[in-house]
Amino acid sequence: MSSLIKNVGTIGGLTMVSRVFGFARDMLLARVLGAGLAADAFQLAFTLPNTFRRLFAEGAFSVAFVPTYSRVLHGEGGEEAATKFADDVLSVFIWVLLAFSAVMMIAMPGIVWLLARDFQTVPGKFEFAVFLSRVTFPYLALVSLVAMLSGLLNARSRFAPGAFAPVLLNIVLIGGIVTGWWLRGPGGDDRIVAEALCVAVSLAGVVQLAYMWWAVRRAGLKLHFRLPKFTPEVKRLGMLILPATFGAGIYQVSQFVDTFFATSLAQGSLTLLKLADRLNQLPLGIVGIALGTAILPMLSRHIHSGDAQEAQRLQGNAFEIATLLTLPAAAALAICAPAFVTAFFVGGRFTDADGAIMAQIVTALVAGLPAYVVVKILNPGFFAREDMRTPVWTALASLIVNIAINLYVVERYGIVGLAGATAVSASFNCILLYAVLHHRGWFHFTAKLGGRIARQIVAVAAMSALLWWMMPLMAPYYGGGVFDRIWSLAALCAAGGAVFFAFAFLVGALDKDLVAMLTRRRGKPAEIQE
Repeated sequence: MSSLIKNVGTIGGLTMVSRVFGFARDMLLARVLGAGLAADAFQLAFTLPNTFRRLFAEGAFSVAFVPTYSRVLHGEGGEEAATKFADDVLSVFIWVLLAFSAVMMIAMPGIVWLLARDFQTVPGKFEFAVFLSRVTFPYLALVSLVAMLSGLLNARSRFAPGAFAPVLLNIVLIGGIVTGWWLRGPGGDDRIVAEALCVAVSLAGVVQLAYMWWAVRRAGLKLHFRLPKFTPEVKRLGMLILPATFGAGIYQVSQFVDTFFATSLAQGSLTLLKLADRLNQLPLGIVGIALGTAILPMLSRHIHSGDAQEAQRLQGNAFEIATLLTLPAAAALAICAPAFVTAFFVGGRFTDADGAIMAQIVTALVAGLPAYVVVKILNPGFFAREDMRTPVWTALASLIVNIAINLYVVERYGIVGLAGATAVSASFNCILLYAVLHHRGWFHFTAKLGGRIARQIVAVAAMSALLWWMMPLMAPYYGGGVFDRIWSLAALCAAGGAVFFAFAFLVGALDKDLVAMLTRRRGKPAEIQE
C-alpha cells in the first residue's frame, strides 16, 4: 500500500495544484464573460479538443500504451526494446494526429452542427463557435504527444511531470483571460476575450509539450523521429486503442451527449454546466485520476507476474481510499453547493440567477461522484489484462441509458435533469464493471472492505447533518464581501472535515495501516493486515 499511497499522493497533490489554477481560471472566466453568447461559444470550442484529450490521449492511448510499454520494458529486450517500441509509436502517432486534426478542422462546421445546431437560432453564434473550434483544435495533437511522453515516465513510476503539465495549461489560460479582458476594455465586445482564450489554448499545448520533452530527456530517455513503420507491436497497440477509445471514456463520451442536449436549452446553459462540472472535477481529478494513473502500471506488474492476491489487494486498497475521500466530498458539495457557487463564481457578469441554477446542477452532478472515481479503479482491472472489449460493452450500455434518460428529463427538468442523467449512467457503468470483474474472479468485495465503507457512510451522515444545520446560518456571509466569503467557506469545510474524520475514527472507518501510511514521514512502510 505504501507505493500506491506515495504515487497517489504525488499525482493527487500536483493535480490539486492544477485544479486550484483551473478554479481560478473559471472564476475569472465567469466574472469576465458571464453566461452568454461568447461564453457558450468558447465552452463548445474548448470542449472538442479537451474531451478528445480525455477520451483518447489520457484515456484510450494511456491505458493501452502504458501496459504494453511496461511489458516490453520488463521483458527480455529491456531498455533497448522499449526505446525502439517508443520510437515506432511516436513516428506513427505524429502522422495520425496531424491527419486527424486536419480532417476535423476542415469538417468543423459539420461537427459543430451535430453538437450545437441550435446555436443557429442566435445570429452569429454558430459561425463564431466554428471559428473558435478551429483555433483550439490543434491543442489535441499537442496534448496527445504530451500524454505519450507522460506514459513513458508513468511506466517507470515517474508520475510528477505528467501530473504537473496541466498546471501549465491553466496558467496560460489565465493569461489569455487577462489579455482578452485588457483588449476588450470597458463595455467592449466579449468575443475578444473568447478569441484570446482560444489562442491561449493552443499556445498552452506548445508549452506543455516543450516541458514534457525536457522532462523525458532529463529522465535519460531519448526518442528519435523515424519514417512511420507499422511493426507488429505498433499494430497490436492500435488494436488495443480502438476499443479502449470508447471503453475508457464513458464519462468523456457522455460529455458530447450532454453538450448536444445542453446547447438545445436556453443560452448560457452550456456554460453553467461546464462551470458546475469544475466543482465536480476537483475531487474527481485529485482522487480518481490519481488512483487510476497510479494503479494501472502497478496492477499490470502483479498480473503479468501471476500474483492475483496482490492484484486483488491493490484494487481493494484503492477502492477504500476512493470511498474514504469521495463519499464525504460528494455529500459536502451537494449540501453546500449554493455556498461554493456563490462564493467562487457570482460577481461581475455572472448573476445571482446564474448561480442559483448552477448550484442545482452541481448537486445533481455530484450524486455520481463516487461512481466516476470508482470507474477509474475498476477499468484498470480490464486494461491491465489487455481486455478492452468488456469496458466497451459496459460503456455502450451506460451511454444508451444516459441518452434514454436525457430524452425524458431534459424537456421536463432542463439542464439540472441532464446533470442527473449523467450521474445515473455513471453509476450504472460502475455496477456493470464490478459485476463482470466479480464474475470472472478478478476482483471482489471482502467483508472487511464492505464493513469499512459502511462505517464511512455513518461518518458521512454525521457530517451531512452538521452542514445542513450550518448552511442557513452562513447564508448572509458566503455571498458577501471577499473576507466573508473566505471565512464562511473555511468554517463549513473545517467543521465538516473535523466531524467526518472524528466520527470515522470513532466508528472504525479508518484503516490503521492506511492512517499510518498517510501520516508516516519516515521509517519502513507498515505491513498490511488481512
